[in-house]
Amino acid sequence: MFKKIKLLVLAAFIVACNSDDSGKSGNTDTDNFDRGAMLENWADNIIIPSFENFSGKTASLEEAAVNFAEDPSEGNLAILRAAFEEAYLEYQTVAPFEIGEAEALDYHGFLNIYPADAAAITAKAEANSFNLELPGSRDEQGFPALDYLINGLGETDTEIVSFYTSENENSEGYKNYLTAVTARINALTNAVLADWKNSYRDIFVNNTSSSSTGSVDKFTNDFVMYFEMDLRSGKIGIPAGAFSGNPAPETAEAYYSEDLSKQLYLKAFETFRNFFNGKHFNSSQTGPSYKQYLEYLHSIRGGENIAALINEQMADVVQQADALQSNLAEQVRTDKDVMLAAFDELQKLVVLLKIDMLQALDISVDYVDTDGD
Repeated sequence: MFKKIKLLVLAAFIVACNSDDSGKSGNTDTDNFDRGAMLENWADNIIIPSFENFSGKTASLEEAAVNFAEDPSEGNLAILRAAFEEAYLEYQTVAPFEIGEAEALDYHGFLNIYPADAAAITAKAEANSFNLELPGSRDEQGFPALDYLINGLGETDTEIVSFYTSENENSEGYKNYLTAVTARINALTNAVLADWKNSYRDIFVNNTSSSSTGSVDKFTNDFVMYFEMDLRSGKIGIPAGAFSGNPAPETAEAYYSEDLSKQLYLKAFETFRNFFNGKHFNSSQTGPSYKQYLEYLHSIRGGENIAALINEQMADVVQQADALQSNLAEQVRTDKDVMLAAFDELQKLVVLLKIDMLQALDISVDYVDTDGD
């Protein structure tokens, strides 16, 4: 929900630890783990199938938006909302993969920067003048903007539909804005998927170097950064006021949808957890993964395997989430301490991932977290 800062420098971690807590294996001279097999598993069994599935959802979303614009009714609004919710949930299955064309296009930036700038969206829809390709329009499009356009324009469905009918002199602008947002979500998704299938898959899989420019090192930095900045901070920490001390429920994801935000959080976390363990998309089968890599290296912290510690903490995160309300904005308003407890459990994982896992894999951090934590 905020811009990410990447630096093309290597940041050194200085961690006070003894030989048993180093996060390194007993034999650090060689690392013969098959990175190529892991990259193949990631690309062929997780990332590409996830984007293929998601592209179907974005196509259905665009179609539902066009149908609603052509025939604005409460029935078609309900169909559009269902397509929106399904697509938003499935977006969580591709959100961590900000590499290749996704990085070049700023895919995340254009699909899920929240909160949406409702005032700007309203002004541009009413003027029927907008350009969603401008970098400054990130918070005026994507799923947060769509959330506002189909859930936030009025208190009732009748009021919302009226913005798109002849009752509203600016209805054409709202229709055009709505369909442009969904068309752009679909187009960007298809561009990322096409790049993976046409060329980037081989580039990604064949770059087995253990240097900072290798696929494993680069992807792992992006993967951990996604967890720290988007999942931990964006979905939980910032709305809860974990950094500022001031709760900000209006910054919750899917703010106008009321009961969707917890589902998005859990879906995102499930995706992250499955990827760590090498679980194939929509399958119980697993392949080479971070878990296997850490086990291969016999990576230990405090006498325990780091991979096991990470999975144990992931289980704790899921267990704590049972206490969260379905509407995370309302959770912040009524009992922010439960949200702060969720943040604390996620923060424990940040330490395991960003320090212990990266140190064990001998990967240097190449990004800066600007949250002040």
